[in-house]
Amino acid sequence: MAQHLDDKELLFRFRQEATREDAFTSIVKKYQEKLYWHIRRLVITHEDANDVLQNLFIKMWKNLDNFREDSQLYTWLYRIATNESLSYLDQQKRRSSLSLSDEESYLSNKLTADKHFDANKLEWKLQIAIQKLPKKQRAVFTLRYFDEMPYEEMSRVLETSEGALKASYHHAVKKIEEFFRRD
Repeated sequence: MAQHLDDKELLFRFRQEATREDAFTSIVKKYQEKLYWHIRRLVITHEDANDVLQNLFIKMWKNLDNFREDSQLYTWLYRIATNESLSYLDQQKRRSSLSLSDEESYLSNKLTADKHFDANKLEWKLQIAIQKLPKKQRAVFTLRYFDEMPYEEMSRVLETSEGALKASYHHAVKKIEEFFRRD
């Protein structure tokens, strides 16, 4: 029933003790798939994406009462998802003592280890090219290209100016184009 409510109503219901869990479940159902794929494009594997998504939902449960609604709920959730993904990648890097080029190789290896991986398919080549981007550019590229998020919304998610995001996206696209030219 609560699944068909808009975010404002879901937030109102979350703040009521009697409807809190139902509202939380509805928010999870509403955004879970989009958030999963955003996270997955950043961390690569299903298992890692699920771990990050679970962390996101735990943070959401703990902090949703304090959400001031200065932005849209999905913007807030994407910010948490992006930050959790980048933090997760940093933790993996520290655990493995990886340099930047090693991190690219590590992510590319995770990608190519996927049982569905086919290097001849364009979608997989694109994923390899994306993994070669610095992680901030990777986040900007995935938000813009896959999630079709407007720069204005992205600036709230990533807490960066629209101009910087446009430049970052432009550089990411150029690097990906260069990757395909060399291939």
